[in-house]
Amino acid sequence: MIDKSVDFREDRIGSALRGENPTVMRRLDAGFAVIGDVQFLPGYSILLTDEPGVERLSDLPRPRRLAYLADLDLLGEAVERACRAADPAFRRVNLEILGNKDPFLHAHVWPRFDWEPEHLVQKPVWLYSSDHWRDERYALAPRHDAIRAAVTAELDTLR
Repeated sequence: MIDKSVDFREDRIGSALRGENPTVMRRLDAGFAVIGDVQFLPGYSILLTDEPGVERLSDLPRPRRLAYLADLDLLGEAVERACRAADPAFRRVNLEILGNKDPFLHAHVWPRFDWEPEHLVQKPVWLYSSDHWRDERYALAPRHDAIRAAVTAELDTLR
């Protein structure tokens, strides 16, 4: 469970740089691999940029942009491997760079599963009901430690 007394969410990148973001799994070449605050799709992870003030991919110089995309590829594969090993119903990974809500560069890595509701399994994850984003039963908690450790181990193996 995330300690809500420490509001790292106000500055996710700065808190990661200071070593105060509890969702960080690993520092990568151009960002931070973090476990998602919600886990209604277990293994959901995010790649944060490691450059405060960067809002979009195109804000980065091309070499840093390519490094960031390489990190996204690495995190995507790590989530895929960990989720495939953890759940035989694993289907695939969706990678998204949206930036519509949070004004800093970040990419979503969504594992997708055959057990998802039929009306959602082939749709964007953003169509899940609002309770999936706010309800404590889907919040990151100690019960997600195993998938978090598996993704972290896969990052280490792939690097």
